[in-house]
Amino acid sequence: MTETSTAPAPADRLAEHLAVGAPHRELLEQVLDTWSMQVLEELCEGPARFNHLRRAIPAVTAKSLTATLRKLERNGIVGREVVATRPVAVEYRITPLGKTLREPVDALLLWTRTHLAEVDAARDRFDAL
Repeated sequence: MTETSTAPAPADRLAEHLAVGAPHRELLEQVLDTWSMQVLEELCEGPARFNHLRRAIPAVTAKSLTATLRKLERNGIVGREVVATRPVAVEYRITPLGKTLREPVDALLLWTRTHLAEVDAARDRFDAL
């Protein structure tokens, strides 16, 4: 008598992990959005206060920056520390978990720099139709 396995094949497991509704999709959307990427770029250089981040990313509104920082903090990517100064200040810093994003983000940025001309050409061809 032969026993059949009920475990999904490796390809099926991969498909489940990459499914549109998979939980990682929300996380990727939150970590790879425009403001998050710029905040992470700043915080990888060192801790920063809110107003420093606002000056470093002039296009972001205070409301969007606040939402971005909270989202990153909720996901464990950014830490928030109240600094006992007069007046009291808040400093943001990248967490150890957040630091693990540096390599894949750098790889994505390198890909965009390497292939931007090809993408631009494809856009031009598409727009010409």
